[in-house]
Amino acid sequence: MSDERQPVNVLIMGAAGRDFHNLNMVYRDDPCYRVKAFSAAQIPGISGRRLPPALSGERYLDGIPIVEEAKLEEVCAAMKIDQVVFSYSDISHEAVMHKASRALAAGADFTLLGPNRTQIKATVPVISVCAVRTGCGKSPVTRWIAERLRVAGLRAAVIRHPMPYGDLEKQVVQRFETFKDLDEADCTIEEREEYEPHLALGDIVYAGIDYQRIVDLAVQECDVVLWDGGNNDFSFIVPDLQVSLVDPLRPGHEDTYHPGEAVLRMADVALVTKSNSAEPGDVERVVDTVSLINPNAEIIVGSSRIDVEEPDLLRGKRVGVVEDGPTITHGGMAYGAGYVAASEGQVAEVVDPRPHAVPTLRSVYDEYPHIGKVIPAVGYDSEQILAISETLSAMEIDAIVAATPADLGSLVDVQIPIVRVGYEFADSEDGGLAIVIDRFCRKHGLV
Repeated sequence: MSDERQPVNVLIMGAAGRDFHNLNMVYRDDPCYRVKAFSAAQIPGISGRRLPPALSGERYLDGIPIVEEAKLEEVCAAMKIDQVVFSYSDISHEAVMHKASRALAAGADFTLLGPNRTQIKATVPVISVCAVRTGCGKSPVTRWIAERLRVAGLRAAVIRHPMPYGDLEKQVVQRFETFKDLDEADCTIEEREEYEPHLALGDIVYAGIDYQRIVDLAVQECDVVLWDGGNNDFSFIVPDLQVSLVDPLRPGHEDTYHPGEAVLRMADVALVTKSNSAEPGDVERVVDTVSLINPNAEIIVGSSRIDVEEPDLLRGKRVGVVEDGPTITHGGMAYGAGYVAASEGQVAEVVDPRPHAVPTLRSVYDEYPHIGKVIPAVGYDSEQILAISETLSAMEIDAIVAATPADLGSLVDVQIPIVRVGYEFADSEDGGLAIVIDRFCRKHGLV
């Protein structure tokens, strides 16, 4: 009788991001495992495709299918799955365990991969900016840090959490330096929301699927790597400084979401954002939670500044509000900076888009019933972008308040004035984060 064991059949439960990274780091070249499929959730249009052979490796000459998570039990039975690996983020602890229960009921193990098996070591110092929830303000903080480094004469490379929603073979390694690069890559609105503000400041942004190759490229042209984490995932790269954001507008979320709680427990610095918009008691509550679960973290309380480009266009007007997409959808926020800017800008009315929503956008409201009187800038494909245009055009409004970091005017076809709203990080009064970054630079011999 042979002692050779059959490989463990694996299904990686993901959302076109960490799932591919976990394949690359742990399973692709290990003969003890056989990845039979990915299952997809959160992002439309991902399931029904395959990770192509050029990306799945020599052991998967036919590629790896991507199936709907809703069919998990059926797929586990048909493919004789032994292990389900949970590989996406910004999901409540309770929801994670519901998924675990489905896997266990199907007879499979349920697994979470940690940093030791999935993080890459860079040859330059790394600052990781992560958060307990989507929409805490990671990108404004990352931009603030990049500017601090630039003033010190240092080059920063921004590496983003993956968003490979298009042609996967073309998205293995992506480098963005100009807005033309975004056009050539046919970036979605969600990608543009993350990339455009960095590019406008002169930062080079990297993203893709193969993060070992991405890191190898980035370190050739920078002094510091900045991990600008997506959702509330932990870094793909070993950080020398871990900055974890908490949001006092959502008190209680800091220890009830995965992997946000883990990210907070990893923190060297816990950064409380939006303190200027939150109730003082809620700021105190999240500070108390941080102190309880990570007493070694340095706590800094900062704020978020909202900038309106042309406020005179809003006063006394009927407006529609378009918000940052992920913050409003799976980030769980009813509204964001756009609605706040409209409310403070003395508008006559914020018109509710929901009665005017065309079917494609209506399905988003049905999936995320917490959304208020705003349009989330969902734009994973041309149909969704067209839905935003048609809904805005049907609303009988005088102006559009656009709080998506992407240039909405270049993407939608509307004959209505667009007022852009930006939101930037403001350090604490005593310069807490500035002190941390300057200390980091001295420690690593960068100044």
